[in-house]
Amino acid sequence: MGWFEAVVLGLVQGLTEFLPISSSAHLRIVGAAFGWDDPGAAFTAITQIGTEAAVVLYFRRDIARIVSAWVLSLVGKRKNDPDARLGWLIILGSIPIVVLGLLFKDRIETTFRDLRIVAIALVAFSLVLYAADRIGRKKLEISDLTVRDGVLYGLAQALALVPGVSRSGGTITMGLFLGYTRAAAARYSFLLAIPAVLGSGFYEAYSALKGDHQGPAVDWGPTILATVIAFFVGLSVIAWLLRYLNRGSFTPFVVYRVVLGLLVLGLVGAGVLAPN
Repeated sequence: MGWFEAVVLGLVQGLTEFLPISSSAHLRIVGAAFGWDDPGAAFTAITQIGTEAAVVLYFRRDIARIVSAWVLSLVGKRKNDPDARLGWLIILGSIPIVVLGLLFKDRIETTFRDLRIVAIALVAFSLVLYAADRIGRKKLEISDLTVRDGVLYGLAQALALVPGVSRSGGTITMGLFLGYTRAAAARYSFLLAIPAVLGSGFYEAYSALKGDHQGPAVDWGPTILATVIAFFVGLSVIAWLLRYLNRGSFTPFVVYRVVLGLLVLGLVGAGVLAPN
């Protein structure tokens, strides 16, 4: 991987990670459009450390409060504290993606990166997001989160193991179906992702260092540059998205996903882009 490629992919990762349009799909599509080799699932997971670090910085006060309350709950204090409860629900919601990620690790790094699968996922799940945005009551806040909702959020997040679904898109969609406001669904989506995304990123980094992973080898210099760029760009996108969701809908993202998915399918069908 060259340095220019790293800059472009770092920008793409930062711009798309938190929007419901799938960062992994965009990394795959942009690389194919430029004629670059597939950067691989390991590159995607490692650069997500940068965007997730942006989440940690942006929500640092919330995270400190949740972690503090959760730790105290372990020793019998503040058991009924809403922040301690939220900490437990984030752990519970992280289990599905960890289990399924380990079970389907090889497919995630190979089969699921087929551009036809990516494009179909972009289109299909955009329609689900559109339905959720229209049907959802949009009245509940994070403080209303239940154990059932935490599990359902976690299952929705696990769908993002398929590039094109979108981790934020999947969890936000579930939140809307459950009746949460757009901003609350997005906020919880960001918090829920922290254990899973950081865990996946560091696991892939460790596997790459050992040479024990499927897909292309990790070129560390450019990968680190892309990760740093993703951090700074992602920080700006978080702030913008949360402001936007106080007044805007997900319709523009739905339209964009459908157009992009159909375009990719057309280009693959015409032989312009190789699916694998």
